[in-house]
Amino acid sequence: MPVRPIVNRVSRRLTRAGLGVSIAAAAMLATPATAQIVRHANPGPGPSLILQSVTIPAGAETLVLSGQLAAPIDPSKPVTGVESFGDTRTQTVSVFTKIKAILAEHGYTMADVYKLTVFVTADPKRGDGKMDFAGMNDGFKQFFGSADNPNTVARSTVQVAALAGPNYLVEIEATAARMPRR
Repeated sequence: MPVRPIVNRVSRRLTRAGLGVSIAAAAMLATPATAQIVRHANPGPGPSLILQSVTIPAGAETLVLSGQLAAPIDPSKPVTGVESFGDTRTQTVSVFTKIKAILAEHGYTMADVYKLTVFVTADPKRGDGKMDFAGMNDGFKQFFGSADNPNTVARSTVQVAALAGPNYLVEIEATAARMPRR
């Protein structure tokens, strides 16, 4: 049998099979108009500062931000040490302000953030070699679980030995998701 008819017959079968697979795949990927990002609270008697988990439905758009560091308190002055960037709370607010601006550049808001990884170094003013967890949380509360943004996030906070620069006390990675606008 000549090769040409065999190739055409196989091609037709693959096309029919491929079309069926494509339709099934499209049906599986279709997201109902009512699909939403679901934030699962931590169990307990009152509201929690962070979530237990988050469910992101198929079809959601996501944005992943690299770790962000604080900006100098006064950019017109030379950096002379940690004090140029402020304490843990001040640096946390600075980092979240930067994250908020980056999100806005991509059409997202702080309410779209669902996961944070926070790296905090020891606060040199404490003298005990520990991070200022309370200061970080104070800065966090200005952006999450607030009047402007009632949402909170799944979050990990880790004390690290050091960050990329010697003057930084806080670095934060953020992941945001939203359902496509229709």
